[in-house]
Amino acid sequence: MNIKKTAAILAMTALISTPVLAAQSGGFVDPNAPAAVAQKGGFSGPNDTVKTIKQAKDLHDDDWVTLRGHIEKRIGDEDYLFRDETGTMTVEIDHKRWNGQMIGPQDKVELQGKLDKDFNSLELDVKHVKKIAE
Repeated sequence: MNIKKTAAILAMTALISTPVLAAQSGGFVDPNAPAAVAQKGGFSGPNDTVKTIKQAKDLHDDDWVTLRGHIEKRIGDEDYLFRDETGTMTVEIDHKRWNGQMIGPQDKVELQGKLDKDFNSLELDVKHVKKIAE
């Protein structure tokens, strides 16, 4: 096959794939934000025993943990304030992790990910977000 045909096939494939990728949007719905931003998502991770933020403080850096609570607000591009019955912590949720879900502060969520512990800070690098019924 010549180069022009190969380039044409690749271009067509990219154009056809774009709507499929766009259909996998989702993310945090901030009631104070002017407009929702389309985001991609999708990861299914391990199902660890659910912990609280207070319990997570006693775990080690890079430990996997599952937390349940509410995402209260966005505090950065991929950083959010998460709250459970024991306190608050920062969680980092990459745009691709939303898996097409729209989640607001009123929604209870289950977050699975790796702890990122430094000397004075604790953050969860989220690998899976799941909206759960209360």
